[in-house]
Order: sequence, then C-alpha cells, then structure tokens
Amino acid sequence: MNARRIILPVGSVNAFAGAQNPQRGHRGANHVQEHTVTSFEEALDSIKECLARMGGLAEKQLADAIDAMVRRDQDLADHTIAADKQIDALEVDIETQALRLIALRQPMAIDLRETVSAIKVSADLERIGDLAKNIAKRVRAADQMRPNRPMQGVSRMGHQVLNQLKDVLDAYAQSDDARALAVWRRDEEIDEMYNSLFRELLTYMMEDPRTISACTHLLFVAKNLERIGDHSTNIAETIQFLVKGEIMGEARPKGDTTSFTHLDYPAQTGAV
Repeated sequence: MNARRIILPVGSVNAFAGAQNPQRGHRGANHVQEHTVTSFEEALDSIKECLARMGGLAEKQLADAIDAMVRRDQDLADHTIAADKQIDALEVDIETQALRLIALRQPMAIDLRETVSAIKVSADLERIGDLAKNIAKRVRAADQMRPNRPMQGVSRMGHQVLNQLKDVLDAYAQSDDARALAVWRRDEEIDEMYNSLFRELLTYMMEDPRTISACTHLLFVAKNLERIGDHSTNIAETIQFLVKGEIMGEARPKGDTTSFTHLDYPAQTGAV
C-alpha cells in the first residue's frame, strides 16, 4: 500500500508543533509577552526621563529669572529667555512619545494614568517656562526701580514659588500624593504674598509717580509668579489623579484676588 503524503500549511505545522510540545509553545507565547512588556516599560521610562529633564530645566529657569530680576542681571535674563526653547522642545517630544504609546500599546489602569499624567505635567512645565521667560523679559524695565524694598518682596515671593515647584516635582518623582496635597494646600500662601506685594507697589506709585513704570513691570512679575504657583498646584492635582485614579474633591484653596483680576491677561498671553 502506497503511503499518503499530507501537506500542511506553515501555520498549521507551527500549531501542530506547539500542540505536540505544549511547553515549547508556552515558552514562545511568554517570550512575546515579555518582549511586549519590556518594550512598553522602555517607552514609559523614556517619557519619564524626558519629563525629569524638563522639570529640572523649568526649575532652573525660574531660579535664574528670579535671580536676574533681584540682581538686575541682564546677561542672565537674556540667557534665561533663550533657554526656554529647550523646555518647549521637550514638551513636544513628551507629547509625541505619550500619544504614540497610547496608540500602539493601549495602556490601561495605572499605565494609562502615568502616560496621561506625563502629558498634563509637561504642559504645566511648559507654561512655567514661559512665565519664567516673561519675568526675565521685565528685568531691563524693572532696573529703573531704585528702592530695594519692593524688590525684596519680589524675591521672597519668588523663592516661595520656587520651593513649591521643587516640592511638587519631588512629589511627582516619588508618586507621593501626601506631599503633593501639602503643596496644593500651600497655594493660598502665595496668593496672600501676591496681594501684599500688590498693595506695597501701589503705595510706592502713589507716593512717587516716577516709579509708576518700574512698579507696573514688577506687578506683572508678581502676577507671573502667582500663575506659576497655580501651575504647581495643577501638578499636585495630577499626582492625586496618578496615584489614586480620582480627581481632587476639595475646592482649590485661593486667597482673595478678586480686586486684581484686571492683571490676569498679560500672564496668559505672554508679557513682553
């Protein structure tokens, strides 16, 4: 009797081999799964690395802007303005990587929250960089301000805002929602410092009209600092979402700034 030859498609041969040797087939599936998980983790680590670099640059940009303003250092101010391009480029890079990760890997639960949070935090850091750049742009105009006392108020407020930013970035790096909540609750202190500085600068302008131009620039600097405090608070809320998967339930603590809302628009559009 002639033996019959059976020809199977390649896919069927592979399936048959897996059925004959289940352990081999199982190993192959595990290898693919492990490769997928590793690729996802590498992509997420790349986003985190870019975000950490962006946070460091935003922090330095704010510190340099405050230092340039207090010391009236135009060279440092020019360097701070130019450095903003690095922050902008990193935001685009992070958003591109995160959207690609969502499209290709379709992350779920904590992985999805980490990816979305990275986009949200990078947007806040980009705005912080813009506001720091706006402060640096005011250095030349504020150099007309000879009395040191208003500048001391700007320095105090600036360092308070810088500490807020440092704390919230540390909280994000450590996924520490308790520390983030502490930053969130301290936002009212920055609002109160802004109100106090606003009244002080108005007093100087009323006492000596020659200071009106310089004081006006310092008012915008103070408003930019207050806005940076708001963006740090936004990051604190994002940390709450990242860790717990829920939106902050409490109303955001705010000082009384209702009398000063007419100064809101330059910080949003970019002071020049």
